[in-house]
Amino acid sequence: MRTRSFDESTRESTEFRVRKHLLPFFGSRQLASIKPGHIREWDAGMVGKLAPATRAVVFAHLRTILGAAVDDERIAKNPCSAASVKPPRPVQRRVVPWRADEVSAIRGGLAERYRPMVDLGAGCGMRQGEIFGLGVEDVDFVSGWVHVVRQVKVVRSRLVFGLPKNDRDRRVPLPDSVAQSLKEHADKYSPLSITLPWEDPFSDERVTVPLIFTTTRRGAIKRATFDGKSWRPAVEAAGIVPTRATGMHALRHFYASALLDAGESIKALASYLGHSDPGFTLRVYTHLMPASEERTRNAIDNLFGPAAGVLGSRP
Repeated sequence: MRTRSFDESTRESTEFRVRKHLLPFFGSRQLASIKPGHIREWDAGMVGKLAPATRAVVFAHLRTILGAAVDDERIAKNPCSAASVKPPRPVQRRVVPWRADEVSAIRGGLAERYRPMVDLGAGCGMRQGEIFGLGVEDVDFVSGWVHVVRQVKVVRSRLVFGLPKNDRDRRVPLPDSVAQSLKEHADKYSPLSITLPWEDPFSDERVTVPLIFTTTRRGAIKRATFDGKSWRPAVEAAGIVPTRATGMHALRHFYASALLDAGESIKALASYLGHSDPGFTLRVYTHLMPASEERTRNAIDNLFGPAAGVLGSRP
């Protein structure tokens, strides 16, 4: 762990997985005593305890750790290679986007100072932490773009600024309706300059940003506090059962659905959502795209529709 190049939030999550899911089984064993059978035994014991996606990530950590032991000549070969364990394929849950009236109801259930957050999530596809970290200079009202360059996240129980997920900044089209919402918000709630560490809470590097959204106590917004005191009550008031699928991330699904309905391409949608792989975007949202036969009929009808009577009269 000391020699791996991680940002601090990734380091924290990796440490957690290793301590919770690997050390209890492998921690008391000598490296040279770990055999492929032990790998299979561990993997079988994780079935039903870990979600397939998490199990695959933890198995990758195990392979990396034992691979490092091979590199350092502590063991001759990586037992993961001979264990014949295939990382489980994550189950892709079918996304069911909220309706516009449901999004509107949730927005109405939030405190007024937080309502434009819904507009940014549903109208620009921004993640929760990216909305919390949005600065005044990141919004270009003249050309109509939002520059997503940072997020607010929790590392080692402390708030920090950091790059967006996948370490990718991006530009997202700013609809006029969302722009107007942000302007009205700025008239009532002045931006506040907030200073936080960058990525590592123990780093000396500090960044100051005039944030658009802050707490009533004039600080950056912490996800857990916002979810518990603001978002969840608004979801319940809208008649929606709070689950892991009804967090602010669901606003991105609404955004994706709206763009696909409008005929936007998967490549553009992936760019706006900040996905590193358009293939991932396609796998998540392919069921929301019009069927190929429907697109074919519509394309031909749009082309020949006005002349249908003339064409139909010809022998």
